[in-house]
Amino acid sequence: MLNTIKNLPDSAGIYQYFDANNKLLYIGKAKSLKKRVKSYFRFEEGLLPAPNLSPRIYKMISETKRLEYLLVESEHDALILENSLIKQLKPKYNILLRDDKTYPYIYIDLSQDFPRFETTRKLVKGSHVKYFGPFSSSHKAILEALYMLFPLVQKRGCLKDKKACLFYQIGTCLAPCEAKVSKEKYKEIVQNAINLINDKKQMIKRLHVKMMQASELLNYEEASRLRDMQNAIKNSMHVSQIDLAKLEDFDIFAVYVEGKSACALRLFIREGRVTSSTHTILNKAEGFDKEEIYERLLFEYYTPDIPYLAKNILVADELENQEIIAQALKERCGHNFAIQTPKIGDKKSLCNLALKNAKELLSLEKNETKTTFFESLQNLLELDSTPFAIEIFDNSHLMGEASVGAVVACKNGKFVKSNYRHYHLSAKDEYSQMRELLSERAKRFDKEAAPDLWLIDGGETLRSLAEDILQSVGANVDTVAIAKEKIDAKAHRAKGSANDILYTKKGRLALSPSDERLQFLQRLRDEAHRFAITFHRKTRQKKINESSILKTAGLNDAVIKKLLDFFGTYEAIKSADEKTLHELFPKRTAKKVFDAINGQNL
Repeated sequence: MLNTIKNLPDSAGIYQYFDANNKLLYIGKAKSLKKRVKSYFRFEEGLLPAPNLSPRIYKMISETKRLEYLLVESEHDALILENSLIKQLKPKYNILLRDDKTYPYIYIDLSQDFPRFETTRKLVKGSHVKYFGPFSSSHKAILEALYMLFPLVQKRGCLKDKKACLFYQIGTCLAPCEAKVSKEKYKEIVQNAINLINDKKQMIKRLHVKMMQASELLNYEEASRLRDMQNAIKNSMHVSQIDLAKLEDFDIFAVYVEGKSACALRLFIREGRVTSSTHTILNKAEGFDKEEIYERLLFEYYTPDIPYLAKNILVADELENQEIIAQALKERCGHNFAIQTPKIGDKKSLCNLALKNAKELLSLEKNETKTTFFESLQNLLELDSTPFAIEIFDNSHLMGEASVGAVVACKNGKFVKSNYRHYHLSAKDEYSQMRELLSERAKRFDKEAAPDLWLIDGGETLRSLAEDILQSVGANVDTVAIAKEKIDAKAHRAKGSANDILYTKKGRLALSPSDERLQFLQRLRDEAHRFAITFHRKTRQKKINESSILKTAGLNDAVIKKLLDFFGTYEAIKSADEKTLHELFPKRTAKKVFDAINGQNL
């Protein structure tokens, strides 16, 4: 590695550090690879970490045994490539926010005669669509409050029925479906609702009045629901409402670091008012690089399909690469960005307020000394990362036929069904099927970022396979396998207890069936098994149905099997031409097959 460092070019690029086990530790960018990489080391008595490094980076350099680098045209290109690779590979020492990449918005399409408020995480087509947000967890409560406080069209299908329903009878809708309210009057109601979205204090007051009314009527269940709605809206208001002199839209990002922890805060200003804020706590690290945290914040938040992009970005600390970051974001989103660090005025006050709130949030987090469930799981399994994002793999087949694979996604303890995936597999044995399944998933890390943990339904052999595949693509993802305990070579599940065995990089681990961490992993495994079995049954039934249709056309089992093995699907068989069939069968058989699949029976 010493020779590689000494011969580094004085050019822009990215560099990657690897440990003795060829595991990726860190990805960095540089205007000059030669100067940047050399700054990590001192060249006395071999190659040692530089004494001025932070504890986190010093530890990283101590573990580094190999260096790779890639040259690019400019520092701007290096920034884009660095962020792309970090997202894909999740290196051990890069700062990872582990946060949702998109936030929900409330929107309304004002081109409609009687529009409704909806939520979205993506851009909605239409020139008259108005967005509010982004919000954190409060969007559901705000939407529910709007439909409770205003006589809006309550459900999507209401207008289609052309007949007043129960909502009209109980006074929560004015029945535009029967023209009982004019477009102009409904427009006024919508505008009043919009005003309340922008004034959450007033919204909370109105909900409080309704809560007291429900309580006086002894309707405690409704009162409790209204209380929860108020609390959800209050919790999103880390920063008090502030009116600016000008009606402006901008996003504020602030990072507060204290010791081994940091808080990254996002503050969203719309039409001169704070609409919402979100934050991420970073723990168990030392020597945070603020610039790196800001880069992660900006690149993880601004994506091409974000519903609304503010024109201005304010950052509480001046960044070395502000112009380069702005240009990279423009290239990614097709939108001009102005990144500023205000020195005076209202915007400076807002940045200071954001920093103050980030400090307070970090203080509240530190006062909570209880180890979280996921940290406990990390300690138990000796994982490199806290497993907030987990992907679970299973495959299913019947004697090598109708082989399928399934991937189930879990984030923060909840299944994310939109990220479930299933695959048709060509391999016949279970080991090869799992290799095919894991390889297919690893190929998509550039489009769907790698999780923190892969959980494999199987034993140590399949866990090692997963680790080899991850190492081949350079991804820093932990691997764990879960398998039923075997007695006399048979999987054993005693009545009332599940004796499953965990396999980690440190070895075999047996837990009590009552351990909640084992039960959590079992629940993940069982969901992947359910998903795989369901897809397998559908695939198998489809093949049975296709075979029945082909039999009806007069083809025998041997011909049908050959057709299905070659074409894969009934649709492909039906569209096969005679020339292709001649390659599979003798001339007379090919003509018979062609006539059969093009006959009336099909």
